[in-house]
Amino acid sequence: MKIYFESIKMHLKSALEYKKSFIIIFISQFLVFFSYYFVILALFSKFDNIKGFTVYEVLLTFSIIQLGFSIDEIFVRGFDRFDDLIITGNFDRLLVRPQSIIMQVLSSKIDIVKSSRIIQGIIILIIALINLNINWDIYKVITLTLMILSSIAIFFAIFVFMASYCFITVQGLEVRSLFTDGGKNMAKYPIGIFKKGFIFIFTFIIPYAFVNYYPLLYLLGRVDNKLYAFSPLVVFLFLIPALLSFKLGMKKYASTGS
Repeated sequence: MKIYFESIKMHLKSALEYKKSFIIIFISQFLVFFSYYFVILALFSKFDNIKGFTVYEVLLTFSIIQLGFSIDEIFVRGFDRFDDLIITGNFDRLLVRPQSIIMQVLSSKIDIVKSSRIIQGIIILIIALINLNINWDIYKVITLTLMILSSIAIFFAIFVFMASYCFITVQGLEVRSLFTDGGKNMAKYPIGIFKKGFIFIFTFIIPYAFVNYYPLLYLLGRVDNKLYAFSPLVVFLFLIPALLSFKLGMKKYASTGS
């Protein structure tokens, strides 16, 4: 972990080398991704609710997914852009170093400038919580915390899966976009609003429903079963096949040549 934190410092210093450029990109990232917020507001200007979920309930799920994705885009960028390591041959260098491959991949790319998206997610989360009538207790605090942590975990797992896929195809941009950007845009809404086929996929294959639907029902007081409060823990099991697939990919890896 010491190497990883040193890597964060290095990437931060590198990003701040050109301060004006950093500030401009930081602000632009902040403004561009706020457009999604206004899209949701525009949608609810025509409808009072979507299958029983109000605008602030949707904004709550939106902010949690946005937070998780943004944190991973910054600190797990090495897996998100793993194909670059394969194509350039830099992954071969990582294999001969006496350090954890996972920590080396994490340290290879950290996109500090996208931290503005985390600020955006926090702002929208606060707006949503202020406008929701939630009867807070310790279980609901734990539920909200687990929802945020599971959001980080699910995108980390997806990035690792996509990195594993690069061992097969080298470049898999379309597939990666389908599961990251495509899945993220669907998961910004409570999964329960979709048809049964989508609910099945996003519950038992990619467990977004355990991030922003089942625990949401408990948080909003629509169910009393405390299993719903702890349902985000299921998402962490998703990390196991992700990491195993990456290790399997490494065993099959034979370099991309010169």
